[in-house]
Parts: sequence; structure tokens; C-alpha cells
Amino acid sequence: MARIPHLFLPLLCCLTAARGSVDFRADLNHPYAGSSLSTAHVIGHAARASKARAARINARLAHAIGKGGDMSAAHVPLAPLGDEGHSLTVGIGTPPQPRTLIVDTGSDLIWTQCELPRGRAARQREPPLYDPRKSSSFSFLPCGSRLCQEGQFSGKNCTGNRCMYDELYGSAEADGLLASETFTFGVQRSKVSLPLGFGCGALSAGSLAGASGLMGLSPGIMSLVSQLSVPRFSYCLTPFAERKTSPMLFGAMADLRKYNTAGPIQTTAILTNPAEETFYYYVPLVGLSLGTKRLRVPADSLTIKPDGTGGTIVDSGSTIAYLAGTAFEAVKTAVLEAVSLPVFNGTVEDYELCFALPSGVAMAAVKTPPLVLHFDGGAAMALPRDNYFQEPRAGLMCLAVARSPEDLGASISIIGNVQQQNMHVLFDVRNQKFSFAPTKCHDI
Repeated sequence: MARIPHLFLPLLCCLTAARGSVDFRADLNHPYAGSSLSTAHVIGHAARASKARAARINARLAHAIGKGGDMSAAHVPLAPLGDEGHSLTVGIGTPPQPRTLIVDTGSDLIWTQCELPRGRAARQREPPLYDPRKSSSFSFLPCGSRLCQEGQFSGKNCTGNRCMYDELYGSAEADGLLASETFTFGVQRSKVSLPLGFGCGALSAGSLAGASGLMGLSPGIMSLVSQLSVPRFSYCLTPFAERKTSPMLFGAMADLRKYNTAGPIQTTAILTNPAEETFYYYVPLVGLSLGTKRLRVPADSLTIKPDGTGGTIVDSGSTIAYLAGTAFEAVKTAVLEAVSLPVFNGTVEDYELCFALPSGVAMAAVKTPPLVLHFDGGAAMALPRDNYFQEPRAGLMCLAVARSPEDLGASISIIGNVQQQNMHVLFDVRNQKFSFAPTKCHDI
């Protein structure tokens, strides 16, 4: 059954430009907001998209550090990018053309599909395309511009003094020209406009579902965070199955102490990968527990290796979690010992372990110990049942943790959206700190 378009949800903003900073709040659209799919189908779609994303992340890293082949190899799957993460609606151009962009902490480039003379664009269900010819503030970035010279493309592709870009998403490619444009946040009296460099082009294959492009929030130079010098940002994802909007906060508004939390605020470091340009927010995961039982997980299975492989990232675009092989096996073994339900012997696509629920019993009635993520410095993220189990169909309770792809050479671990639901997470980019606190996200 096809998904229906996102409704335009306004970006609720309170922006100020004091001392060069920009502070605002955004309400994020759920990936399946307005979808006619059942909750079970939504969960299944999201798990499938996460599997494709995990493969792309591992392939990208393997290619970057010289351990893998062509990232666009056919064996790297492509799911609709719109299935992978929350989105926000912004106005692009003067006058503003409202467009929905997927928020991605694993990308730095901001881009949208454009109405260009060459007329090539992938399918999207949010018509029409952004048209730069209808904007008085649009301009192409010349080859000598900072974003063209210092960004990931490093001025390598320039024709006619116009800077071109290309981004690989598994078997698809987003490409076009770098440009400058005014992005408008907010509605009516709260509108604030900010200049940003972005990509104006097309996605060559696949589908963006209900979105027009991506809003990169990674540490990279071309991201929204870097271009606006935002010192920190946070988000708090409402439970995935509820399909509600989620608050996202930038600058001074991103302060966990300002909001009611259901537990202590804990902090660990944000790390960088020594072997490649950082596109991801790495955190020092050092171990796991199930309840009070510390699992036997070798420390080097979770850390970044000197060659750039391994490590753990917090990702806004993945739904379920992925762990490197030995860590996943430890979690799987502990869960099998702790859950007193029969293992489901059939095949459940995109899940490696499922339990059969008794007739008429829902997952909400099953008690499980928390899965605890331990970080360097003593911080510990305790995940309740709903943050590491899902019910993809009636009668099944499946572990929302899977094995990281090992055939692509990187074996990165990923903390996904299900693990982050009802958890207010903060990325202090300026001080390289990652903080979190359990929170009723809908109340923020």
C-alpha cells in the first residue's frame, strides 16, 4: 500500500542572531506521518530501511579508508530515503517555496531536488520541485567559494566556474550544482531567513517518499550546524509507533536542564574517526548490560580502530540498532536467557531474533530487564523494553538490535531511533560532548 504525502507541518521557531549564533526549535515530522500503513507495516518498512542504511554507512566508511570497493556496488541495497528519518519543512528561496527535507546526522550536505533545465529527478510525492528560476536570492557557488574549496568535494568538479557535487546513497547518486539560497524557518510573524550553501540537483534513482531532499547535520563543513556555527543541538524522539512530531532544538534552546527529565542527565565524549573525514557522531560505547548482568563484550569490538574501522555512532536516520559481531552475539545470548518465551522458528525479514507471544498477549504485557549501554566516563543509557524490542506483527516480539554488516569491511555499531525514543539527546558540537536524559518527548 502506498504512502500518502506528508502534511506540511510548520517549523515552530524562536530564532535570534546574537553573537553570531542562531537559536530555534523545530517540530520534526515522523517518517510515516499521515501514512495509511498499519503500525506493524510501518515497523517492518523502517527495519528494512535501517538495514539498507547500515549497509550504506559501512560501505561508505570502507570505501573512504580503502578497505572496500566501489560504494555504489550493486550489493549495497537502496531503500526509499524518506523511510529512514524524521524530516522538517522549510521555505527555500525568495519568496519561500515550502519543501520537506530529511534530517540526517550522518550527512553534511544540504540538498534538494531542483527544477533544472536538464529535467532529471527521482520520484517524490511532494510536488512540485524547488524552482530556482522563481527565486530572487538564488545564485550558483563559484569554484573559488569556501564551501566548494574546503568541503568534501574540494573543488574537484568545476565547469564554467560552477561547483558540482555528487553524493552516493548505495546504488543511487544525488548530484547537481552547489548554490547559495535563503532558507526560511517559521511561519507568519516568526519567520526568519538565513543564507545557506546547498546542493541544487536530483537523486538519480530510488525514492524520497514524502520529502524533497536532505538537511545534513553532521560535523562536516557543509552541514547546517557548521554553516551557522551552531554550538549545540538536541532532539527528543516520540515513540516510533505513535507517529507524532518530535521537538528539535538548536543553539541556546538545546539545554537539557530546561526541560523536565525522567532521570539524570548523563554526558560522555563525541569522538572523531582518525582515518577519515568525520561524517558521523561517534560516541565511546565501552560495554553493555542486560539488567544487572554485565555482558562479556571485548572492548575492541566497540572502539574505533587505528585504521578507521569499528566504533559506534548515534544516528538520526537508522531505526533499529546495529552492533559489531561479538557484541551482537553477547546481547543475543543474554536476551535468550532472560526472555521466557518460545523462540519463533520462522523467518522474519530484517530481524535476527523473534519470540512467539502467547495467543491474545501483546508485547506491552511482557516484562524484560533494561538493555544498558555503557559509555566511557561512567554514563549509562538504560533502554526499556520498547527501546530494544518491536512488534512487527501480531504475535511476535522481535529484538530491534541486529548484526552490523561484516562483508563491507567497516563493522560500525549504530544507535538508532528506537533506542533514542523518549530520550532527549544533545550534541554539544563546540565542546565535543554527547548528553542524554530519559524524557517524555511529547511534553517538551
